Amino acid sequence: MTLVTAALADHWPTTLRTERLVLRPVDRRDFPVVEELLTSPAVRRHLGGPVPAERIAARQQGYAAMTGCFAIAPAAGGQTAGLVSIEADSRQTGRAEISYQLRPSDWGRGLGREAVAAVITWWTSVAPQTTEVIAVTQESNTASRKLLEAVGMVLADTLVEYGARQSLYTLAPPGTTASRDRRPREHHCGA
Repeated sequence: MTLVTAALADHWPTTLRTERLVLRPVDRRDFPVVEELLTSPAVRRHLGGPVPAERIAARQQGYAAMTGCFAIAPAAGGQTAGLVSIEADSRQTGRAEISYQLRPSDWGRGLGREAVAAVITWWTSVAPQTTEVIAVTQESNTASRKLLEAVGMVLADTLVEYGARQSLYTLAPPGTTASRDRRPREHHCGA
C-alpha cells in the first residue's frame, strides 16, 4: 500500500463544504450525471472520447467505490455538477494526482476551481507527508490549464501520454512564484 493510498484510507469517507458546494463520496444518485460526463463529446474531448455504452455501468460503480472520488453537489441543492478525485499517481510513487470533470452546463461558473481548491486544501491538511500533488491535462485544454493555475498549481513538466501532449502541474511551493521561463522536460508514456 502506498503512502497516498494509506492516507486516503485513513481519511475516507469524508464530506467537504465550500461556500457554494458540498463535496461528498459518489453514490447511486450521481449515476445519471456520471453517465452524462462519460458520454458527453465536450467533456470527453480531452479524455479520449465518449465511453461506449456497454462500459457505463461498470464506470459508474467504479466511481462510487473509489476512495477519494467526490461528487460536486451544489450546497443549495440540485443536480450534481461533476466529479473531483484524488488518488495515488500511477506514474510515480508518493505523489497524489487530482482529476476533475464538470457537466458543460456548469462550465464557466468557477465550480471546478472551487471544488479542486477544496480537495487540495483538505488533502494537504490530512496528508502533509505526501511529497507532491499533481494534475495532468492535455496541453490543448486551455480551460483546464487556467483552472490549475488559478488554484496555485504550476507547470512542472510535459509528456506525451495516450498519443497527446500533456501538461503536468504541481503545487507551487508556499511563498514562491513560478517562473514562466522554466522549460519543462518532455517524456513519452503510453501509446
